[in-house]
Amino acid sequence: MTIPRISCIAILVASFLTFAAAQQPPKPEPALDVTSMDRSVDPCADFFQYSCGGWLKKNPIPPDQSSWDTYSKMQDENTARLRGILEEAAAGGAQRNPITQKIGDYYASCMDEKTVDAAGLKPLQPYLDAIAGLRAKADLAQVAADAAYTSHYRRSTFFFFGSDQDAKDSTQVIAEAFQGGLGLPDRDYYTKDDPKSQELRKQYLAHVQKMFELLGDKPETAAAESQTVMRIETALAQGSMTRVELRDPQKIYHKMTAAELQTLAPNFQWATYFTKTGLPSLASLNVATPGFFKALSEEIDKEDLPSWKTYLRWHVVHAAAQHLSSVYVNTDFDFFGKTLQGTQQIEPLWKRCSKRVDNQLGEALGQAYVEKYFSAEAKQKALTMVKEIEAAMEQDINALPWMSAATKPRALEKLHAVANKIGYPEKWRDYSQLQIVRGDALGNVFAPINSNSTASLQRSASPSIAASGA
Repeated sequence: MTIPRISCIAILVASFLTFAAAQQPPKPEPALDVTSMDRSVDPCADFFQYSCGGWLKKNPIPPDQSSWDTYSKMQDENTARLRGILEEAAAGGAQRNPITQKIGDYYASCMDEKTVDAAGLKPLQPYLDAIAGLRAKADLAQVAADAAYTSHYRRSTFFFFGSDQDAKDSTQVIAEAFQGGLGLPDRDYYTKDDPKSQELRKQYLAHVQKMFELLGDKPETAAAESQTVMRIETALAQGSMTRVELRDPQKIYHKMTAAELQTLAPNFQWATYFTKTGLPSLASLNVATPGFFKALSEEIDKEDLPSWKTYLRWHVVHAAAQHLSSVYVNTDFDFFGKTLQGTQQIEPLWKRCSKRVDNQLGEALGQAYVEKYFSAEAKQKALTMVKEIEAAMEQDINALPWMSAATKPRALEKLHAVANKIGYPEKWRDYSQLQIVRGDALGNVFAPINSNSTASLQRSASPSIAASGA
């Protein structure tokens, strides 16, 4: 198979960046590492084992991973580099600046198991209290708008809502509503009826019940609540599109006005939702999965308010479990790590905390990473290399005998339209309004996700509600 030329550029630049980040010459490696092969295997019988069997033998899946490959190894090595930066930033001292303060305090708070365990459920209580205070199903739109954090790490509550490229107008980025609302990864987990799927649902029910018990509910109450969650999520799954259907771009493009969406899903207060999310005059959006939103509206009408409160309580604790005390972390891992993914043991805390900072404060951590591992000179060398490749491609285009004179300018236009993003942006994201508080691990998790407006960056002592992702 011929590798596309743009892919070749990406590979060359990636190799260069890896070299530059290491700040030292890499060990010489052969172009073809024959020790990664297993030549005892007949390539006509199992070519993958023949070509990769040696590598597989030398690189067993680590117990804290569900899969492993060369890219996983690179990511693991990079996470170790991030750990060094974060531990230095967390230590404090005269060298701290606003960026290292934020990433250092976030990391230190995440690593402080003693404080997190002592807090128990307390950091989540304001959100649970807000759910308990709901008075009508009409308030569910307010819940969804106030709770944009849960979809950051987990499946959303109700649905996903955000921005995406307009598939029919490349000059526009538009609002998009997408199916969600499930605790399990995919609709098929709820709809398949084979023995394995049935057993997995039983284990999921047991897990949801256990989490309700950790919230303080009696076992018999928690068991009934888990059934309520399963009933609602199953209805949402049945209204969802399959993975195969989602691969068809025509099936996930349904541009409509806010009024048309309200007609499609009348039992959800869309005007309230859009106003609360800062889009009071939203003219149109892509409703990617209209069948789902119709099912959601029908389910809102069908289920009573106590059932929706149960559903919301589950999704709140599900979203926050990884960031609460160890009993929640371990219970969450037992199902979503061991049972669902086959991972034998949880990653060490330093890995989890390093990845969280990278996920939520990526450009802040990136600045510190660049300062240590990727100089402006290295970036310029990479850019020079890319420009030389582009120049060679331009020469090729001009010399192509099979391309018409009318086509060549269009090809060159496309070539020169490529944006070269190397190493780091020319302008970093501004985190100056973001508050990261040392010792407030869960508050720090939620703070970056709600950083799309200055007002939301101000840490609230008693949040109104946070129970759903959008």
